[in-house]
Amino acid sequence: MSASKSQAKPLQGDAALVGRHYDSCVDAEAARLEKYSPVEYAITLRYFSRLLPPGNTIAEVGVGTGHYAEFFARRGCTLHLVDVSEGLLQAARNRLRSCGLEQNIGSVHRASGTDLPLADASMDAVLLMGPLYHLRDPQDREQSVWEAARVLKAGGLVAAAAINRISFLRDMFRYMSDSFTKDFFDARSQEASRTLRQDLRGQFVADFLKSGNLDPEHAPPIGYAHLTTATKFRALLTAHFEELALVGTESFTAPWQDKLASMPPEEAAGWLDIVEATGQWPEGMAYSDHFLFIGRKKS
Repeated sequence: MSASKSQAKPLQGDAALVGRHYDSCVDAEAARLEKYSPVEYAITLRYFSRLLPPGNTIAEVGVGTGHYAEFFARRGCTLHLVDVSEGLLQAARNRLRSCGLEQNIGSVHRASGTDLPLADASMDAVLLMGPLYHLRDPQDREQSVWEAARVLKAGGLVAAAAINRISFLRDMFRYMSDSFTKDFFDARSQEASRTLRQDLRGQFVADFLKSGNLDPEHAPPIGYAHLTTATKFRALLTAHFEELALVGTESFTAPWQDKLASMPPEEAAGWLDIVEATGQWPEGMAYSDHFLFIGRKKS
């Protein structure tokens, strides 16, 4: 492993582009998990509760607006917040401050997952809940996973998220009609769907099927992104980590998961039990929008 780092390099390439994208849509990101993706959120928290102990020192790389940071802060964890978006970092800080949890923030860094300004073997856990579906260069994705391993203590845990490549095609086929897209990105997303439909046998589709890479013209809600397969995602992480879990977080609910928010708590919990069980099946993973990997650093 390399020497410890205290300062990240200036953002370049995809990291800079993604940072600007999220600076422009902080409100959408703040609303996404609880209102529009409650199944993804709930299932992810179940795995975090089960596999990541309280009281840890955690690097959250791709902190978003702080949903998971709040969860871990309430469990007594010390958090080192990393994101490419200054707007998201500020939103995460504000969230923790409003909850009286600001004292749990160990540090805040505007940096890429490919170049973490954190010391070697200094973290009990690293969350990569966004970087791996925004780094379009395979070498950058590999570097981000390597950096997570570098800053982890021996036996430390990584939790990483990815987006299922097939979910983009499904959403284009159904004309991007989900409520999240309509509320925040409707006009641009409708135009992107029309553009794709006019050239289904064109170069973009051929390239996407091979690489999984997207751009704001074709996918306004996510902008510059990389979507993967379960096989490729597993291979990326198991190079450095022993697999503890690889699941699809939404399973069969993926296109309709916002319905969970309107259910009575007991009914919602019952459905989540079924989602969790089927999200471990190959069929459930194939239907999911997101994959979640949790692993232990190899010795």
